[in-house]
Amino acid sequence: MTAPSTARGSTRDTGRWIEHWDPEDEGFWESRGRRTARRNLILSVISEHIGFSVWSMFSVLALFMGPEYGIDPAGKFFLVAVASLVGATLRVPYGFAVARFGGRNWTVISAAMLLVPTVALLAVMEPGTSYTTFMLVAVLTGVGGANFASSMTNINSFYPLRLKGWALGMNAGGGNIGVAVVQLVGLLIIAVAGAAQPRLLLAAYVPLIVVATVLSARYMDNLGPVRNDTGAFRESVRDGHTWIMAFLYIGTFGSFIGYSFAFGLVLQNQFDRTPLQAASLTFIGPLLGSLIRPVGGRLADRLGGAKVTLWNFAAMTGAVGIVVAASVRESLPLFIAGFIVLFVLTGLGNGSTFKMIPGIFQAKAHARGLRGEAAAVHARRLSGASMALIGAVGGFGGVGINMALRQSFLSSGSGTGAFVVFLGYYVACAAVTWFVYLRRTAPAPAAESSPGGGRTAPAEQEARPAYAEV
Repeated sequence: MTAPSTARGSTRDTGRWIEHWDPEDEGFWESRGRRTARRNLILSVISEHIGFSVWSMFSVLALFMGPEYGIDPAGKFFLVAVASLVGATLRVPYGFAVARFGGRNWTVISAAMLLVPTVALLAVMEPGTSYTTFMLVAVLTGVGGANFASSMTNINSFYPLRLKGWALGMNAGGGNIGVAVVQLVGLLIIAVAGAAQPRLLLAAYVPLIVVATVLSARYMDNLGPVRNDTGAFRESVRDGHTWIMAFLYIGTFGSFIGYSFAFGLVLQNQFDRTPLQAASLTFIGPLLGSLIRPVGGRLADRLGGAKVTLWNFAAMTGAVGIVVAASVRESLPLFIAGFIVLFVLTGLGNGSTFKMIPGIFQAKAHARGLRGEAAAVHARRLSGASMALIGAVGGFGGVGINMALRQSFLSSGSGTGAFVVFLGYYVACAAVTWFVYLRRTAPAPAAESSPGGGRTAPAEQEARPAYAEV
């Protein structure tokens, strides 16, 4: 085995660059790859965690915005929808910025950019501020949601295929939990200082952003092999599986972020909870959904992402059915129970769907006749590029949920109609997962070696699911 060489700063005036990276090589992985990947994963989680907190800031600040702010429930739903929309849109350029600037370099830039919306909110967060001003700042908070795309694209390149479900689950789960943490901090401030002190929440995040930026600059690495790979973007856009997985990711991550932003507002406006009562409940779902995401990735590593995703959508359909029933009966305990189960399932599905992505492109590499390192490099290129697009489309699901709830409240004064729509979407996601990835009549992507060293017979290939192992 050729000894791995590491060159830092050899192709850039500044920065830390690793020019050789082969995580599929067991020797390389055990000797130095695992340690380097883990360090970058930890620091990626820190920055992404704070990014999610900033992105979901308006969902917490809405609890501080009493009648003196002059904003009705529909207006608050629209503010969080704007933040979600911008975050989803920016995920596309953020995801491809990793190839252009380097994972470490872009993490530093994107972390530092979180200061802009945080400081802006510190300046304007008070009664009398115009709704237009709040809208403009909501646009700025979108940069926090975009961090996810660059972070996932970057970490995907660090880990071997057999560990991607776990690694991507840990990275995303650690980031997602930023939603729950900012809600917990908001709850603490409301309980201790009252709902008239939103600036305390914002002030707490300024030093955290600075620390995350400095740590990323000091200890993260760029991977030279993924530099300037613009062809991967074009290939991923043309690949139908990118858009199929984006459709499924709307159902998992779109639900997670949409419900995270909207849960407190629903509790206040449909069940007449006070800001403190709502804040004491809103963090539970995002917290559990974030913690369970690595479990979804690990289950997908062991059982196959498509199988876990299919059963997860079936369970989500049942959970949202409970939410619909609770909404109609106006049963707060049942509503909360159903919603918490739904949050947990969105987290599991987030882990399993993202595990599917590298597996799909690995299977497609084999279908093209690629093997070994060539197949691994192809899969890393395409899966990393597609994650930016899939993450962006998934983020738009959060916009859809908040807009659907806004319309439902405007029309009927409750969220029941929106929840019925969500139920139908989960049924569609389950059907697509089965039809594309698990249907027994689907052709296998390529003939593969059998355990005895032979080739799988054509009849056997047709009998087994094409992507069941993804």
